[in-house]
Amino acid sequence: MLYVKDLHKSYQVGKVRYQVLNGIDFHVAQGEFVAVMGPSGSGKTTLLNCISCYIPFDRGSITVGGTKLAGQNEETLAEIRNTKLGFVFQDFMLLDGLTIRENILIPRIVQGEVKRDAEELADKLTDLFGIGHILDKYPAEVSGGEKQRAAVARSLINNPMVILADEPTGNLDSKSSRAVIETFMEAKSKMDATIFMVTHDSFAASFCDRVILLKDGIVYRQLEKTGDQGVFQDELLDVIKEMSQ
Repeated sequence: MLYVKDLHKSYQVGKVRYQVLNGIDFHVAQGEFVAVMGPSGSGKTTLLNCISCYIPFDRGSITVGGTKLAGQNEETLAEIRNTKLGFVFQDFMLLDGLTIRENILIPRIVQGEVKRDAEELADKLTDLFGIGHILDKYPAEVSGGEKQRAAVARSLINNPMVILADEPTGNLDSKSSRAVIETFMEAKSKMDATIFMVTHDSFAASFCDRVILLKDGIVYRQLEKTGDQGVFQDELLDVIKEMSQ
């Protein structure tokens, strides 16, 4: 579903070139929930921005659902962002002047029409995620956890191939964080959603099928969950501690 091969990305600042990604390799299978973790400066955000088509990369390849991103023009990249990728951001990115229902339907509105199937999918998603009661409310009238669950519903409204989540629990308390992660789990279980999440939160990552740990622009380790969530979190914490030494 998502393939990243020998990915390199650097930034030029004055006369100095900083290498941020240095040969990243991994893949995410259909229906898999994968997290990326790593210390500040490890390349997590740059990696996500490359996959999101927001910044170009120097060399390597990124393939989403059989489509290679390198060499595509801006119009094609915009279409990929709107049809093949779903996005969940740390700060929700909901529009204050629209109701929760309208916010969820934005990707369809961008396409120029909202058909009955979109309305039905919005109802299905909000029922699945436990936010059907807030559809006619505005973002300022609901909690942070409800906003983020609405953002997850929005990310699914176009039936994307991959959901890209950028620190989705970063602005939430522990109760709301768990509710959002459970929303991802519901999307994976009931809709076979593929989720790629950047996070610093070991608790959130411990619910994933696999965690990719980055350090200094390379894949330091990949951990696969084989036990329960608590055991997996302990394994993650051990590796994170090892990385910091």
